[in-house]
Amino acid sequence: MKHWTEGFDDDDADESLVRPYTITGGRTTPEMDDLTLITLVTAISRVSAETRRGLRRMQPEHRTILALCKRPLAVAEVASAVNLPVSVTKILIGDLIETGQMRARPPLAFAQAGGGRPDMTILEAVRDGLRKL
Repeated sequence: MKHWTEGFDDDDADESLVRPYTITGGRTTPEMDDLTLITLVTAISRVSAETRRGLRRMQPEHRTILALCKRPLAVAEVASAVNLPVSVTKILIGDLIETGQMRARPPLAFAQAGGGRPDMTILEAVRDGLRKL
């Protein structure tokens, strides 16, 4: 009996390719549904010894994300930096948040700073900058 892949030209196949479902342990959707592309994530610098022990059981991608997020980054930036699909990155970030190694916060809305209305000086500066173009 022939294997279904026999006869395919696999000269272009990448031997180091790891399927996303392998990285996420078979999960296809993040448990946290509030992570968006612009949600800011940051690694927590001081974690407990128990949390550190849990880090050894994580995927290398988890550790890479923690190293990247020493400063706040958007989920989309993290996905780009680790060269993974956003859906996979959201699952990994959700794991790190759940274990207390990372925190997430939505980006500050532009209108929040001005009590519901944008600051006129900012709008005028944007307008003036656009006119100079």
